[in-house]
Amino acid sequence: MIRLIDTLSYRNKLRSVSPMWKCGFAAILLLFSYLSQPVVQLLVVGWMLVWSVLYARTPIRAYLLLLGLPCLFYVSSLPAIMIEMRSLSADSMAGMGAGQVLFSVLNWTFYVTDAGLYKAGFLFMRVLACTSCLTFVMLSTPMSELFQVMGKLRMPALVLEIMLIMYRFLFLLTETAQQMYVAQQARGGQSGFRGRLNDTAILVVRLFGKTMHRYKGLSHGLIARGFTDDIRMAPYEAKPIPLRYQWESYLGVAGLLLLELWIRWGDML
Repeated sequence: MIRLIDTLSYRNKLRSVSPMWKCGFAAILLLFSYLSQPVVQLLVVGWMLVWSVLYARTPIRAYLLLLGLPCLFYVSSLPAIMIEMRSLSADSMAGMGAGQVLFSVLNWTFYVTDAGLYKAGFLFMRVLACTSCLTFVMLSTPMSELFQVMGKLRMPALVLEIMLIMYRFLFLLTETAQQMYVAQQARGGQSGFRGRLNDTAILVVRLFGKTMHRYKGLSHGLIARGFTDDIRMAPYEAKPIPLRYQWESYLGVAGLLLLELWIRWGDML
């Protein structure tokens, strides 16, 4: 997955646009998505789809995959948001109000209310809108340029170095896991349900040790090349911003802001 993201971020059609502008644009929409109404959040999702798929030329299947995977974490939290429980006593059942009973266990009943459904839908739109903004940055800006933007914003050098090492470590981790998985298949492993569980457990146990061994090799390579506890990053280079993108972003944000104000205080006008 990380190789897919890295490849798409380097090959997209918005690569030549200023990374500082793209990050600022996405940050404004992210804040707007967190505070706005569901209708506006839905428009933000559609707008980010246009920028990521039509302008950046990201494959629609890859975009939907990267947008949908984080939503699985939200789906896993739906039972805690939607389902409520009460005892089967007369007072508790009277205070339950309008709700759809799902099932009862011992002296407890589990049910779903309209308020729970509304809250789940409201949170889903917020999660989807915020995730679409982050996905836009992830697919349109390579990680090296994101490091440059964070350096321009005066993020501490130590934090940037740790992030750079972790980013490199992810590639080592995935490459080592892929090699070990192929080696297990070549020896007849990863066959059958119990066999897959056993081989996967062995792979996980040995993966960390082998990855740390390769990481030490990387560290020794840095020292051999004169590493002095300071990783030098390329300085930030300003890139042009097409006039069309500037006007579209300004007008779009202004339109969303006016719509949000009308939804919130339209009745008072």
